[in-house]
Order: sequence, then structure tokens, then C-alpha cells
Amino acid sequence: MGFEIFKETYAGSISPITLGKGDKAVTVGGESCLPLYTFEGEMPNKPRIAMEIWDMEPSDWAEPAKKPFEDVLSDPAAWAKKCVEDYGADMIVLQLKSADPNGKDASPDEIVATVKKVLEAINVPLILWGTANNQKDEEVLKKVSESCEGENLVLGPVEDDNHKGIGASAMGFGHTVISSSPIDVNLAKQVNILLENLGVPTDRIIIDPTTGGLGYGMEYSYSVMERIKMAALLQGDDKLQYPMINNLGNEVWRCKEANQSADEAPELGDPERRGILMEVAGAVSYLMAGSDILIMRHPESIRMVKSFIDLILEGGSAEDIAPISKQLADVDIDFASMAPEPDLTIEEEKKAAPKKAAAKKEEKKEEPKKAAPKKEEKKAEPAKEEKKAEPKKAEAKPAAEEKAARPEEDEAAKAKAEEEKKKKAEEEAKAKAEQEAKAKEEEEKKKKQEAEKKAKGEEEARKKAEAEKKAKREEEERKLREKRAKEREKLQKKREAAQEKPGTLTPAEEQKSHLDKIVERLDRIHRRA
Repeated sequence: MGFEIFKETYAGSISPITLGKGDKAVTVGGESCLPLYTFEGEMPNKPRIAMEIWDMEPSDWAEPAKKPFEDVLSDPAAWAKKCVEDYGADMIVLQLKSADPNGKDASPDEIVATVKKVLEAINVPLILWGTANNQKDEEVLKKVSESCEGENLVLGPVEDDNHKGIGASAMGFGHTVISSSPIDVNLAKQVNILLENLGVPTDRIIIDPTTGGLGYGMEYSYSVMERIKMAALLQGDDKLQYPMINNLGNEVWRCKEANQSADEAPELGDPERRGILMEVAGAVSYLMAGSDILIMRHPESIRMVKSFIDLILEGGSAEDIAPISKQLADVDIDFASMAPEPDLTIEEEKKAAPKKAAAKKEEKKEEPKKAAPKKEEKKAEPAKEEKKAEPKKAEAKPAAEEKAARPEEDEAAKAKAEEEKKKKAEEEAKAKAEQEAKAKEEEEKKKKQEAEKKAKGEEEARKKAEAEKKAKREEEERKLREKRAKEREKLQKKREAAQEKPGTLTPAEEQKSHLDKIVERLDRIHRRA
């Protein structure tokens, strides 16, 4: 018997949603299995990538991200057209950065004019991403929705505070909305319910779970997306059975590491390749979490992620994928000079090293003793030369002669003084070390007592909490048992009251023999057959 892999069965599926209009319309969602688990279910529409553009020239982009679009950054329509014609974008995301009240604070009419120019330049679906300022987004997106009726734009983010205005406008003028919530399954479900209650069709809602860049943010987003997919597919929760979108490029490229140059962070390698690979790593992670639409920035990142999607869903060889194509000059980083020196010492040599070091220190301490007499002699020589006066010369001469006559006694006295001085210093150092050790021991003892006291208090508090919890649980169980007993008693009485007393039996008018009854039964059985 051949091996058969276990396959999970799913209670629900993701609703398919069509974005845009005409021949270039894109359908996302529709899968009936966990992300990329095509061996367990169907995934009729593969994940899509939308290229990000801004409605104003970005001033804080890293050089690797600006380079592919350097000739069109000031013209959103030309920028969008280049993304479609040169880089094969499936969808365009227009980030409405100029509408930010803390920035340029562009008016809704200015935004509408920009959106219309972009729509004229492209024939693929257009997604509009607001500033996350609820009041301003509602003003702008309502105006755009009305001015672009029937274009099936995708408007977002829509939150619980502005869902009525944007949702009603999108519903009235034929657009799709992005239901946004701050990394929480229950909040995501709540916004979807609000939009459904408002009357927004279920084939016009996309979930934005809030996207984090690499690191903790991505871990939180991944976990919430995973739970949303499991609730939708395994538990059949129809309030979460919508495609998901991730605004990835905007998050990754504003990370500190994506903007550091080779001089600022040489250990991170080539800045151009670094940013591209950071965006690719984030995209693959979100695809595995269940993203249906990824918003990305760099053309090379998009090319590599599209290749990954095709490999996973259609098969092939990763060796056929071309490496990263650089547009900036290559950087020369000497990684060898930054590497630490290798530790090639043997374990036995490491243990012997402290002894040798101690011996060298003792030798260095003994050297000043030998040099001491020489220093005294050098000091004495200038004194002799200075004493040129005739009367004093006669007095100094006998003293010098007397000193020369007993050099051994002077050296012995100096050596003795040095030894006493050294002994005194050692005693002081020893006393100081003992004092410090004693203080340290007392401090450690004190800390240990405090830690034991704290641990004891925590243990008592834990036991008390457990006892209270146990008592509460027992009380709840007792009340539940009493409740169940009353319910059973009530049910039994009801059943007894409902039972009808059997009526009195009367003999049949025609009494048949046992044989007649058997024949009658056989006839009935044969007729059924």
C-alpha cells in the first residue's frame, strides 16, 4: 500500500474579489486551503503584487529605492505608467502622502486631479492608500469615490471611526474598501461586521491586518494573519473570509537598516542588495502567513517574489532565476579587516597563561629597586657641580669622602626602606581587599535574603491565588451541579406529566387462529417483496 499524506479538511473558503475593470481586472482570494497548501485544496488565484507610487516626490527615500524611478519621481502619472510598461505591475498603489495634515495637507480637489491623471495613464487596477488620519481620509476618499464613479477603485484604510462615510460612498459609487484594524483578530472581525451591517457587499471588502517591517512587527502581524486564516478556513467564520493586503514596501524601506550607507554600516554589506533582500524576506514571510496582495517598492524585489510565487505554485528550478541586477555602483567592503582575530591557543596554554603573566608582573616590580641607587647618584652629581664656592667646598669634601667610604651601608639602608615600603603597601592592599570582600559578601548575603523573602512572598501569593481559584471553581461546580439537578428534576416531572395512560383493550370482532395469522403475515411479506 502506497504512502498517503494526511490532508486537512476545511470548513470554509476565502471569498474571491475582482479589482479594477475591463481586460486588466484582477481577481484575488478564492482559496479553500491554508496559504500555498495546494495539496490540500484549491488556490485558483495566485497572490498578486501591487507597485507603490507616491502622489508627491519622496524626500526621505534611500538611494537604491529612488534609482529605478529617478526620472519620474515628481510626476505620479508618468511614474505609474513606467511601473506598468517597464516593470509589468499587476496593480498600482497610490500613496496619498500629500494629503497628510502634518505635511502638505493637500485638498480633496487636488487629490482628485492627481488620481484622474494616474487613471488615464494606466489600465490596471488602482488602489488608493490614505494617511491613516481618519477625518482627512474620510474627506479625501469620499470626494475621490464620487469623482471616479464606476472605476472600481480600492479605498483604504477604512477603520471603525470612518467606516460609515467611506463605506457608504464606496457602496454608492461602486468601489472596494480595505478594512483596517491594529493587529488584532477580534478588531478585524468587528470592522468587517460594521461594514456588512452598513450594507457593503461581501465581494467588496479586503482585510488590512496592519503590516510591520522586519523584526517584532512582522512577528506580531504574521501571528494575527495566521489566526485570521485559521478562523476563516478551519472554523468557517464568514466574517473573516476575505482576502488580505499588506502595505509592505512602505514599512521595510523606512527601517534604519534599509537607509544606512556602506560607510555607516559596513558590516551589513552592500546597501542596494541589503534593502532589496529585506523587502524580499518580508514578502515571502507574509505570503506564508496568507497575504493575497503585497504592496512593494523596488522592481528587483518584485521580480524575485513573483518568481518565488511561480515556483511554489507551478514548479520549476530556482537556478533559472536571475540574480539581483544592480543599478548603483558596487561598494568595496573589507570584511576581513572587520573580523576578530582567531583564538588559536590550546586549552592547556590558556590555563598556564595567568601564571606567566603573574611572573612577568613580579619581574617588573623588582626593576625599580635596582635603578634606585643610580637615580640617587644622578641627583648627587649636579649638586657637586653647583657647589663651587670655596668655603662650602671644603665642608662638602669630607662628607663626600665619608659617603664614598661606606657605599654598602647606604645601599643596604635603601634596600631595607624599599622592602618596608613594599611590605606596608602589600599589607594595606591586603586589608583593603579583605574589607572589599567582606562588604561584597555582606551585600550578596543581603541580596540573597531579599530574593528569598521575595520568592517566599510570591510563592505564598501564588498559593493563595490558587486556593482562591480552586475554591471559586468548586463553588461554581457545586452551583452548576445543583442547577443541573433541578433541571433534571423539572424535566422528569414534565415527562411524567406528558405520558398518557394506556387505553383499555377490547377484543376484535373476528377472532383469527394462530395459523390464519401466520398466513396473513406471509402474504404481507410477499407483497412487499
